[in-house]
Amino acid sequence: MAAKLRKGDNVIVLSGKDKGKKGEITRVMPADNKAVVSGINVSVRHTKQTQNTQGGRISKEMPINLSNLALVDPKTGEATRVGFRMEGDKKVRFAKKSGEVING
Repeated sequence: MAAKLRKGDNVIVLSGKDKGKKGEITRVMPADNKAVVSGINVSVRHTKQTQNTQGGRISKEMPINLSNLALVDPKTGEATRVGFRMEGDKKVRFAKKSGEVING
């Protein structure tokens, strides 16, 4: 099955503590059905200072389930589903709300 969400896509969070926030996908893990989105699902790890590293609070974006993400429609800026269609000999993704082709 073709990937509906890919690296570089702008998405909106549908559920969870970051509901309604928008961000860009930085990494997709299809085997785990998860993605890492910039600025979303941020976790803070407290580290102790050592001889080699500075201690403190380190923020890290954690993976979020793909079912909790929706693509942002390039035309309207709202959440939309993704469809596939053939344009000539090429299979392209499109936003179901506006019919706009996504990246290609």
